[in-house]
Amino acid sequence: MRLVILGGPGSGRGTQARQVCDYLGIVPISTGDVLRQAITDQTELGQQLQSCVEKGELVPDEIMIQFMRQRLAQPDVATGWLMDGYPRTAFQAEELDFLLDDLGQRLNWAIFLDVPDPVLLQRSTSQSRLDDTPEAVQRRIELFHSRTVPILEYYERRNRLLRINGDQSPEAVQQDIRQGL
Repeated sequence: MRLVILGGPGSGRGTQARQVCDYLGIVPISTGDVLRQAITDQTELGQQLQSCVEKGELVPDEIMIQFMRQRLAQPDVATGWLMDGYPRTAFQAEELDFLLDDLGQRLNWAIFLDVPDPVLLQRSTSQSRLDDTPEAVQRRIELFHSRTVPILEYYERRNRLLRINGDQSPEAVQQDIRQGL
């Protein structure tokens, strides 16, 4: 099974992703981990990435899709994977589909953890990290909405969107995901 998981800050993506991977026996792919490893390994792409990071820029789509191509070509993901942190835009979702076509793969589902904004704000600010001021969290929620709604529409048109009520206990969310898959 090949999955992506989508949700705002504080939606429980990480928790649910780990449980889905354990349940299905598939590999978790955290794009943050992939990018950090590339910088550490100082690959050619990693050096390009480090330049972006040092300048405080977003990673260009062309570089991200190259990272995803490299990661999805590795043997450990042959039987399935769950991607967290990519795609972040409708353009990236479309590029991911093109990449999967090239690799002879197909995305089964985009799982969207639907959580109301006030709950996202409350969950995120209760985690007490330094960057989790109410203003910063509110900005991340706004960015999430502006980028994610087009992704949801993209996957919905392709009948690959699994919308889950994320405003319930983690166990109930996991149960809904398993039933949906």
